[in-house]
Amino acid sequence: MRKHPVTWFYILAFGISWIGMVSVVLASRDIAPFYRTYFLVLSIFYAIGPALAAVIVSQVAHGKEGVQNLLEGLIRWRVGLVWYIIAILGPVVLLIAAKAITKLLGMPVTISVPQVVLSPYIIFGVIVNFFAHTCEEIGWRGFALPRLQNRNNAFIATLVVGTLWAFWHLPTLFLVGNPMSEYPLIWLLIIVSNAFIYTWIYNSTKGSILLVALFHGALNIWGAFIPGVSPVAYALLNGAVAIILVAVFGKANLSRQKRVCVD
Repeated sequence: MRKHPVTWFYILAFGISWIGMVSVVLASRDIAPFYRTYFLVLSIFYAIGPALAAVIVSQVAHGKEGVQNLLEGLIRWRVGLVWYIIAILGPVVLLIAAKAITKLLGMPVTISVPQVVLSPYIIFGVIVNFFAHTCEEIGWRGFALPRLQNRNNAFIATLVVGTLWAFWHLPTLFLVGNPMSEYPLIWLLIIVSNAFIYTWIYNSTKGSILLVALFHGALNIWGAFIPGVSPVAYALLNGAVAIILVAVFGKANLSRQKRVCVD
């Protein structure tokens, strides 16, 4: 792990998370005994896999100090108001723009988005959503990205993180009722291109896991409130945004700030 921390991180992140992912997929298909409550507890590994993997490798490679350095990004909140606006409202702009493209080009929308009913449970759902995506970002952006950026430019590092992040979702493509299963290749492209936005936010905020977690969570939450978006339109929009970010900020850092690197 000391010699190959990133490799070990991904081995553990996929292994731990897929324990939870596979159990949820089997439960959704009524395959015994995974639909029973005590097996559904395994689903927690789906959320915590990347974070747990990052903590384990950091502990083995650098000890307590390594874990502390990893988690510092969670409390890096002094980043300027504009970044909070981008993290929380940026997804709204993306989704509304994608919806406009969908209508303009007459693209079909076959993905069914569950109707959101305002209730006290929404608060609980938001908390769970933020927790799950924070765990993801501790791994993808907090651990993997800065280590890959140490030896590669931000463009290459983002392609690696984005591609592996996309394939991490692979078991969920077999989940009954999961919108991603309708357009698997399109969603893989969406995730990879979306990773450029995450890198831009992460490097621009000097390594704030908090801000990328806010963006990640907000994107999924707003997606439930803004239906009628074609995945093809969303993929085209994300691809265009990724190209613009590379053109404006350059491949080296994907930011006006220097890219965040960790040995």
